[in-house]
Amino acid sequence: MAKLSKRFWFQLHGWFSLPVWVLFCFICVTGTISVISHELTWLTNSQARASNPDNLPEQSKQALIDSLIKEHPTADVMSVLSYEPYLVNAIIFTDTDKPYATAYVNQYTGEVQAVYQTTSFIEFMRTLHSWLYFPWQEGYSVGYYLVSAMAFVTLGALVTGLIIYKSFWRAFIQPKIRFNQGSKTLLKDLHTMGGVWSIWFMAIMSLTGLWYLAQAIMWHNEIDIEEHAPIVSEAQLPSASTAKAIDLDSAISITKNQFSEFTPTYIMLPEHNRGMYSIMGAGDTIFYDGYAYSTAINPWTGEIASSKSPETMSTLQTLSHIADPLHYGTIGGIWTKIIWFLFGVILSGMSITGFMMYSKKLVKAKLPSPVTINDTAEAN
Repeated sequence: MAKLSKRFWFQLHGWFSLPVWVLFCFICVTGTISVISHELTWLTNSQARASNPDNLPEQSKQALIDSLIKEHPTADVMSVLSYEPYLVNAIIFTDTDKPYATAYVNQYTGEVQAVYQTTSFIEFMRTLHSWLYFPWQEGYSVGYYLVSAMAFVTLGALVTGLIIYKSFWRAFIQPKIRFNQGSKTLLKDLHTMGGVWSIWFMAIMSLTGLWYLAQAIMWHNEIDIEEHAPIVSEAQLPSASTAKAIDLDSAISITKNQFSEFTPTYIMLPEHNRGMYSIMGAGDTIFYDGYAYSTAINPWTGEIASSKSPETMSTLQTLSHIADPLHYGTIGGIWTKIIWFLFGVILSGMSITGFMMYSKKLVKAKLPSPVTINDTAEAN
């Protein structure tokens, strides 16, 4: 009975990896690359680097927009994104000959270093990893469901693996990888060692993946996690056509007065006269993403129409804003990114070694045994 039980768990463990191993491995690899997509962008694209040899202070967001307008006078700016200090700011805009474009503007020199009409590498990798570029329709994407459903695969592989390898803690105190006992033993040792040391990582990937799945279901059923952006009421619109709205820098300054140590990361400009400045950013909390602090600023009155911070979030909003830092390892900057990247490589490798081990097991099970061959010979 014990053998049957162990065989059952082994087969279940294998089926958590074998049927979907290609998709699972692909998602692991793209996620691993996404973790260091900012750093890879800096390494491979010189136009995305925010060089600052003269140690100049960072210019205001309005000054960066003005730099773009000088080169593209008819540009209609929609939003401004800030990444790492070593990467340029990205200004999203439209123009008469550009239905959608991104300008890379150096925040220290104000220079427009490049204008692209294609998706950035960072956005490409996140999209590929998150929903496989499946289209969104009616609030859902099949790709997003497929990717987030891999949380069950990760969790199932973790649980069944721990059941099979009951004394898993020995891999911590007596690690062993046998290189001289054949490929089967080597694969088993590599898979076991990687699995044991990745228990914490697989648990985080499983839990955050389950949250992404729950989030997808809520989006699909029109359950709002974040409040809709407010608009300026008709009564607050200026009566004179010559009235001037406050500029972006003033709106950012108002937000900084609202939150201490606020750093803007994503800014949406008003789309029409009833639109507001939507300003999002990071604060002094490490477990929240770069959009945990936000305000909606009335451009005509300078009033804060709505605001959000970790202290005022609902439970669902909190989960939404802590999932990405845990999933992509941004909680501690470059050092945690390196750790997440290394364990992402291990998890990707485990999906491959697991497939190889299980496929060898299936091939061996299909081969005729010596007894069967002898019996057949005697019968003839």
